[in-house]
Amino acid sequence: MSTQGITEDDIANFLLNTPGFFERHAEVLASVQLTSPHGNRAVSLQERQMEMLREKIRGLELRLIEMIRHGQDNVAIADRLHRWTRAIMLTTNAGALPGVLVTELMHQFLIPQAGIRVWGAADAFESLPFAQPVSDDVKSFASSLSVPYCGINSGFEAAGWFDEPESVLSLALIPLRWGQATPAYGMLVLGSPDATRYTADMGTEFLTRIGEIASAGLARLLPVG
Repeated sequence: MSTQGITEDDIANFLLNTPGFFERHAEVLASVQLTSPHGNRAVSLQERQMEMLREKIRGLELRLIEMIRHGQDNVAIADRLHRWTRAIMLTTNAGALPGVLVTELMHQFLIPQAGIRVWGAADAFESLPFAQPVSDDVKSFASSLSVPYCGINSGFEAAGWFDEPESVLSLALIPLRWGQATPAYGMLVLGSPDATRYTADMGTEFLTRIGEIASAGLARLLPVG
């Protein structure tokens, strides 16, 4: 029989559509030799299939390990967030609350530096560090933020709230407000000597949650009514 004009695709389609071929010609299946990807030695078709299956299993195992690691990371983050929120709720002295909030946040999430200002606080707190005056530009900028700002420290006034502002290369600015549509009554700022820790293209969902919890906890500092 002439094989002229028969392509590899024709052969592949024939074998796929003729499942009984290798049952009728078992000697052909046994004699097929392929090159092993782990060397130049020849292996049988069955051996090559087993190698491919092992590679697939290894890939699935790596994916499973990665999923477990991500799950463990998420649990660890949830635990830290829980401990931080609990510390806020257990602080009965309202005047001490901003300090506890910042200190615990740095401790739980390994943040090198952090600072806070609340310009809407009641008069009883006006002498405390967190209630020190800020410029109108800071207030306007905080109110303009619909999501936390992340990026390089380019001389923001808020960077001056750190203990060592000269060492901060990147920062996150988180507005404190009653709701998304209300003006900010304060701002939380996080800083790092690592220029890549807070970048403009990073996700801000978690920092938004931090801001929401902080805003709810600090609401007791605001004037009643």
